[in-house]
Amino acid sequence: MISSRGAAWFAGDVETAERRAMRLARLGFAGGERADALLGPGGLGLWAAGAPVDDAAAAIISALGRVADPDLGLLSLARLVEADPVEGMALLDRLRAAAPLRSRLLGVLGASSALGDHLVAHPGDWRLLDEPGPAVGDLLGAVGADPADPPTGTDGTPARGGEDAVADLRTAYRRHLLVLAAHDLAGELSLDEVAAALADLAAATLSAALAVALADLRANRPDAPPCRLAVIGMGKCGGRELNYVSDVDVIFVADTVDGSDDEQGALRTATTLATDLIRICGRVAWPVDPALRPEGKLGPLVRTLDSHEAYYRRWARTWEFQALLKARPVAGDPDLAASYVARLAPLIWTAAEREHFVEDVQAMRRRVEDALAPGVASRELKLGPGGLRDVEFAVQLLQLVHGRADDSLHVPSTLDALAALSAGGYVGRADGATLDSSYRFLRTVEHRLQLQRLRRTHVVPDDPAGRRWLARALGYRPDHRGDAIAVFDAEWALHAREVRRLHEKLFYRPLLHAVARVPSEQLRLTTLEAARRLEALGFGDPGGALRHISALTAGVSRRAAIQRALLPVVLQALADAPDPDGGLLAYRTVSDALGTTPWFLRFLRDEGQVVERLAQLLGTSRYVAELLERAPEALRLLGDDAELRPRSADSLRVSFRAAAARHDDPVAAVAAARALRRHELMRIASADVLGLLDSDEAGAALTGVTAATLEAALDAAFRVVAA
Repeated sequence: MISSRGAAWFAGDVETAERRAMRLARLGFAGGERADALLGPGGLGLWAAGAPVDDAAAAIISALGRVADPDLGLLSLARLVEADPVEGMALLDRLRAAAPLRSRLLGVLGASSALGDHLVAHPGDWRLLDEPGPAVGDLLGAVGADPADPPTGTDGTPARGGEDAVADLRTAYRRHLLVLAAHDLAGELSLDEVAAALADLAAATLSAALAVALADLRANRPDAPPCRLAVIGMGKCGGRELNYVSDVDVIFVADTVDGSDDEQGALRTATTLATDLIRICGRVAWPVDPALRPEGKLGPLVRTLDSHEAYYRRWARTWEFQALLKARPVAGDPDLAASYVARLAPLIWTAAEREHFVEDVQAMRRRVEDALAPGVASRELKLGPGGLRDVEFAVQLLQLVHGRADDSLHVPSTLDALAALSAGGYVGRADGATLDSSYRFLRTVEHRLQLQRLRRTHVVPDDPAGRRWLARALGYRPDHRGDAIAVFDAEWALHAREVRRLHEKLFYRPLLHAVARVPSEQLRLTTLEAARRLEALGFGDPGGALRHISALTAGVSRRAAIQRALLPVVLQALADAPDPDGGLLAYRTVSDALGTTPWFLRFLRDEGQVVERLAQLLGTSRYVAELLERAPEALRLLGDDAELRPRSADSLRVSFRAAAARHDDPVAAVAAARALRRHELMRIASADVLGLLDSDEAGAALTGVTAATLEAALDAAFRVVAA
């Protein structure tokens, strides 16, 4: 990266135009001679002919060398100064003195041609970037509405109507976006802060657009029936994790006003307002997408709350509950919006009980991926393998399955939900940290891509110039991996690989199927209800079972949290076993013995159908339970059918004799052989109980273990005699 040495490089130098052009090229300017002309006496006048470059001018040049596209940044700065010479002179003076302004303004000019065009059209707006911090201001005032009395349908203060109001709203929106992008590019905001601010800006825009729509309605249809209208933010807008350029997903809810029973009239008015709101936002900022509403594009644009609830209770598909995770009031009537969220939220947390729920969510992700064009999939940040959707689908599926019993998972933001899943033990700490880091990387790349021209895109460019611009916009510079493009490619490949690996590990985790099969009412029980449920499951001593459960899940430790996630599956599996009480006691004994072992609970949570198999074994065979207590490491065998296949007699003989031969003491030698024997007996007994062996295979396997044990013992005895 260009450091403070860049300023010293220019300061005090008096050089020829050719030398200056060469140095500018090293700073990253593609056209060194053109840059020299724009910077010098005939352009911005950062130095006088025959005079040295002073420290302040050198700082401006060095800052330009650090932006995504130095040539674009310089050209946009020259256009901005030329657009209003008086403002331009004030700007250059301030750039010489204020490092924060240099970082913000030049960062924007070098990263976004669209925001550069806005500044040229509004030259005085550079002063907005000289303020200490961004804040989403009130857009209602920009269109003449009263911020203290926002529209809630046909009630509230209207704005100025017509095209002038739309133009004013567009300008106000761009100013807020400019300030936010400048502080983002200067590294003064985190990804979370940027995404939340963009979502809040979208909410403010929706509210202002509704005010303009209301003004138009009053001008054109003064006798329109009154209504209440709420706008519910969905997707990234609802989750307060919006992109710079994205469709804003919404759902519209309407109702009559107090004292009116004209429901159809209220719906017609609300539909007019919603339609105009969509039109205005499309002119101002981004498309409003209401396709997540009931029945999608085929359904009515606006429904009553009762109609929404009836649809979700009877007709909604699995993905629609997944979408409701992020529902949030963003504009219009706040009471109606709050009622919408309150009435539909409980339905979200029972959706996982639907038949084939987990399979449906998994199939949807595969359909999205299969629909990608082959030439684009490898460059897709959002939908491709190892992309944003891999993280989002995995997190949402885990939320919907485990959130039935854990309110801490009831959060809309992907990163907040991931943190809650990690804190609750549903995702390993290392896995959670990796996904968090990779998701932030992918979202940041997405943001930089969209800022360039303020266009919606998630595809990394394949041309060298585009990739070089993107790499520099992200702050990458050449290192041991190669040029800036090579460094970016290496980072992207690493993150994509980790995201895909963890997506496949979490999204297709068999434990999800097992937990989803447990009815919600069994996940939240009082002590009395739990005792009754345990008795119904076949436990002969419900009180004793409750004591075991309490011992396993008491406290706020990570161990207890993971056990709380595992036990519903364990109890359900034990209910089908011959001895549920003995199985639960054995499970507690094994957990007590191995609970502090780093791999134990992680293995039960993450690896295949291990927890169900373990419960089946412990509830069926006391012998297996005793073997497991004495050879707990054998638990790892349950993760793979191949590991449960008996070993050949020759293989057993070699390994048993080798284990015994490592000890000169015959007692120790025999003990080593017996430890191997317990491990192999656990393998055979588990395979037998789980139905993976027939009686002949089990008998042959036991014979092989016995023969290998005897040979190892004889070897030890012969060594004693020989000594």
